[in-house]
Amino acid sequence: MIIGIDHVGLVTADPARAGAQLAALGLARTDHGTAAAYRVDCEFWGLPGLPLGTEIELVSPAGPGSAVDGRLDQQGPGLYHLALVVDDLGHEMGRLRDQGLLALDAEPCRGARPGMSVAFMYLPEPTELLVELVHYERFPAR
Repeated sequence: MIIGIDHVGLVTADPARAGAQLAALGLARTDHGTAAAYRVDCEFWGLPGLPLGTEIELVSPAGPGSAVDGRLDQQGPGLYHLALVVDDLGHEMGRLRDQGLLALDAEPCRGARPGMSVAFMYLPEPTELLVELVHYERFPAR
């Protein structure tokens, strides 16, 4: 079952400048990590004092061969994905595949946070939205 929205992902090649822009909006960095399977660095930003609120994730290349290289080259920075927290990652991948979403990951991968597993799926036309399914072993304290 989909439990809620975890974060909205923004892709950027300049996380320092993007972070400064988010800070100007009153957000603070709450967490950061690397998703090695995708070769991306991730920073999570949220409103101070709003525990468990939906966050913004800045996604940037962690080196050559990053999963976001093509996106940045073709479309530039901007909205990247919508991340939804699920209670059972395998079940939701199958359910959504049956509903017409395309699975970009054959199996869940380790996410950027400890205890975080993720799988990317694509919602085709007319939405054309990248969706990240997120499951936590334990829900993170924010």
